[in-house]
Amino acid sequence: MKKHRPFSGAITALVTPFRDGAVAYGKLRKLVDFQIKGGISGLVPVGTTGESPTLTHDEHRAVIRCVIEATRGRVPVIAGTGSNSTSEAVELTRNAHEDGADAMLVVAPYYNRPTQEGLYRHFATVAENTDRPIVLYSIPGRCGVEISVGVIERLRSKFAHVNHVKEAGGSVDRVDQIKQACGEAVTVLSGDDSLTLPFMAVGASGVISVASNLLPRDVVKLVALALDNDYAKAATLHRRLYPVFKALFIESNPAPVKAAMARAGLIDSAEVRPPLCELAPASRQALNNALAALKK
Repeated sequence: MKKHRPFSGAITALVTPFRDGAVAYGKLRKLVDFQIKGGISGLVPVGTTGESPTLTHDEHRAVIRCVIEATRGRVPVIAGTGSNSTSEAVELTRNAHEDGADAMLVVAPYYNRPTQEGLYRHFATVAENTDRPIVLYSIPGRCGVEISVGVIERLRSKFAHVNHVKEAGGSVDRVDQIKQACGEAVTVLSGDDSLTLPFMAVGASGVISVASNLLPRDVVKLVALALDNDYAKAATLHRRLYPVFKALFIESNPAPVKAAMARAGLIDSAEVRPPLCELAPASRQALNNALAALKK
């Protein structure tokens, strides 16, 4: 098996731009270039931020292919291939592997709430179908289940390429627990922009970021400062960015970040697919206020 370097730094969970209900592939390619020019360390198409639940299977694969082609090997592409159906997650993973993704982001199965043994078997089955790195994605607020540290340990002991965790449970303790159990064998990445700095203080190596869709250079700088152990400067930047980090989740992701990106001219439309909808006027105003304050 090819040895892969651990992913670290600021990695963007890419939005999927729409225009009149269809995927805007031309704009997606431009977003890839914008991200890479901003210094980002990697790209994640069709994760939660990419609205994977409402993409068709054909769109899902086409978006991944588009990002891989537009990236041209400049940064790693970590394809979202999770599902609450194990067979579907396997199919999505095989497709992404075949299309040239550098790694897979595999979320915990949502809605059906498997036991920890069920989670282990789910991820193990996916891991058996690729030798590319797998990023386990624990986000209990959306999935109703947390990937236990014990399951992470079991998977890592059997599959060397299950070696990353995107941690979005909101707990600094969890990061510490994973690092205590697995050490350098597992790389932890924050799944929440507002928690990137505290997570990195206890061993995380970066973030899979929503905010970097809009502010790649700022998020790159924040993570770089933390990686350099310059926590004084990192904390100053974190406090400046924090109101925007929170405003980007004032309603369900990715509606706020798409609204902010449309406002900045990065995408042509803030469209999201149902059951998501446009921001309420009060939320839009709060987001605009946070963005305006950032420029002062």
